[in-house]
Amino acid sequence: MNKTQITNPIIWADVPDVDVIRVGDAYYMVSTSMHSMPGCPIMRSEDLMHWEIVSYAYDTLEDNEAHRLEGGKNIYGQGAWAASLRHHQGKFYVCFSSNDTRKFYVYRTDNIVQGSWQRSVIDGLRHDPGLLFADDRVFVIYGNGDIYITELTGDATALKPNGINQRLFETEAEGIGLRCEGCHAYRINGYYYLLFIEWPKPGVGNGRRRQICYRSRELLGPYERRIVLDDDLGYRNKGIAQGGLFDTPDGKWYAMLFQDHDAVGRIPCLVPVVWEEDWPVFGMEGKVPERFEVDLPQAEAKPLVISDEFEYASDKLALNWQWNHNPDHRLWSVTKRPGFLRLTTGSLAAGVLQARNTLTQRTEGPACSGSVLLDTGRMNPGDHAGLVALQSQFGTVGVKVAENGDKFISMSVNDGNGEEMELERVSFRGRDVYLKIDFDFENSKDVAIFYYSVDGTEWLPIGGELRMRYTLDHFMGYRIGLYYYASRQIGGHADFDFFRYEKAERSVT
Repeated sequence: MNKTQITNPIIWADVPDVDVIRVGDAYYMVSTSMHSMPGCPIMRSEDLMHWEIVSYAYDTLEDNEAHRLEGGKNIYGQGAWAASLRHHQGKFYVCFSSNDTRKFYVYRTDNIVQGSWQRSVIDGLRHDPGLLFADDRVFVIYGNGDIYITELTGDATALKPNGINQRLFETEAEGIGLRCEGCHAYRINGYYYLLFIEWPKPGVGNGRRRQICYRSRELLGPYERRIVLDDDLGYRNKGIAQGGLFDTPDGKWYAMLFQDHDAVGRIPCLVPVVWEEDWPVFGMEGKVPERFEVDLPQAEAKPLVISDEFEYASDKLALNWQWNHNPDHRLWSVTKRPGFLRLTTGSLAAGVLQARNTLTQRTEGPACSGSVLLDTGRMNPGDHAGLVALQSQFGTVGVKVAENGDKFISMSVNDGNGEEMELERVSFRGRDVYLKIDFDFENSKDVAIFYYSVDGTEWLPIGGELRMRYTLDHFMGYRIGLYYYASRQIGGHADFDFFRYEKAERSVT
């Protein structure tokens, strides 16, 4: 059998809170999506190294002002967190909680790639849930420090009347800053296994996130505890932890965990697992290997982030794209002007963080670059359009139209209050302009540089370097986005001719 070379991280991009299952010869992975729509991305792989986005659990989670970026409200850093993915008796299940709605969501489908998802909503927040099917019963185990168990109905769509609903146990607190959370629950070989992360305080152990396992022969305990992984892959003491456990058809075991990687986000790593005395042992000699082989034929690599010429037969974008919050589908099109993404204004916004219909993709390490060709011919006075390096500490490069109709190419950053502070502007008398952002994440350099061009050949830097920072108010790695918003009057439109993306290859040591 041909083998596949694994290189960690398997994806150098923001794919956090991962959970993986195997169904037949295919592996499926779900990830947190928060304020990006559609949400709960599902990725598929056949070799554990190359993953392709194949579907989303939902197009939009809720329809209210905050999810629509209206009334000055938003759900940055909220929405869907830490989903659990399971397959049981022919059905796929995804469950998660949403911090802004304080509700627990369960989505079900027969076909994880093509099928529609049935949605159930249960009141109450169940932090970082782990879904568990055991002995024809269904449970969700969740919490932070105090770990709880709640029994669901057989189809996992509601609370089971008179079912189990109690605190399961309290995790260790002494010397721990972030107590156990991120539950992944399993029944294997007569044991119940609960996987968590915890984060010791500085000076306690290595003082970084680590992987914890609790096990018991009885569902309600008592549970034994063991640290099963405490490693950072040699990267800035950033622990690799939290994720799902699964096997291959030939009985090999692996875990998909993630590592904080500063501005690019939280990136997944594949970790070999063996069993010793019915405990899972993560890594090789306690370390996450940078490279190793799996006994699976190598599959075709599919890009996570793509270039796009916007040549579509209908107004349905590639799955690589996500909107920042809920889109207004009336106000975008790739068919009104074939070969262009047209964004039309339908509401006023105070800045790029409140702009509807900002279309985004992830950024990737070690470095990457995205560029567009923007047609500004139908922009109105007060309009803004361009490219954004999107996180709380954002940076934009684009065109602004003054009240008298004069146009300027401008670079702006967050002024500290979410508004745009302009660092530089240059007069622009043309119609079409090229815009570009370069991202450098190598060894957490975390710098973005902004450019414009009138001919697509000579690129001129504008503004200054953006020192990118991963902040918890957005809780997401930097994205690159195409934005257009009005500050004075609605009804204008901006046309993006293409989005072209390049990724630097990682160095081989």
